[in-house]
Amino acid sequence: MELFKYDKDLKMDVLKEVGNIGAGNAATALSQLLNKPVDMAVPMVQLLSFEEIAESVGGAERIVLAVFLRVEGEAPGNLFFIMSPEAGKKLLQRLAGLEVSVDNDFSEMELSAINEIGNILAGSYLSSLADFTKLVMTPTVPGLAIDMAGAILSYGLLQFGEMGDDALLINTTFLEGHHEVEGQFFLIPDPQSFAQIFEALGVPLEND
Repeated sequence: MELFKYDKDLKMDVLKEVGNIGAGNAATALSQLLNKPVDMAVPMVQLLSFEEIAESVGGAERIVLAVFLRVEGEAPGNLFFIMSPEAGKKLLQRLAGLEVSVDNDFSEMELSAINEIGNILAGSYLSSLADFTKLVMTPTVPGLAIDMAGAILSYGLLQFGEMGDDALLINTTFLEGHHEVEGQFFLIPDPQSFAQIFEALGVPLEND
């Protein structure tokens, strides 16, 4: 558990700063994509164990929408953008201005739009982290799934191989007028990648 050798308060301060910058960049990217002003509430940043990820989105059996990709480069890992089907519909209807079906079934056009939006948002967060750390971090082509949260995370393990023990959660709320849409980013670095990230951010190791 390399992660917990670092000063906890300083570590969280640095991660919150990364989260804030990432949220700002994601809001800008979404505004440009939709050609309308989109803001973000101050994100809530947490460190979770891998086992706590599914619980944080409502439990392993909760049906969710997930855009997921592999992060390659100097701090490899996995990135998930997860939202409820209801939030996905709200994102498409109220922010993107698309006509959507009223149930939780998604058309091919709706799924394509969610994938594109999720890809742009995930890319914004990742590029912010890469700029902040000066590490090379490159996203792969994203995938999209609608399934139980536990099944999606299990598929991610099968697809991407080993995942680290810890995840960085950035709870994100998009704001457009009176409309709010919530989503969650999970960065799950490979076992040694948190050490790379914190070293790059200047967080010193605690003395044993």
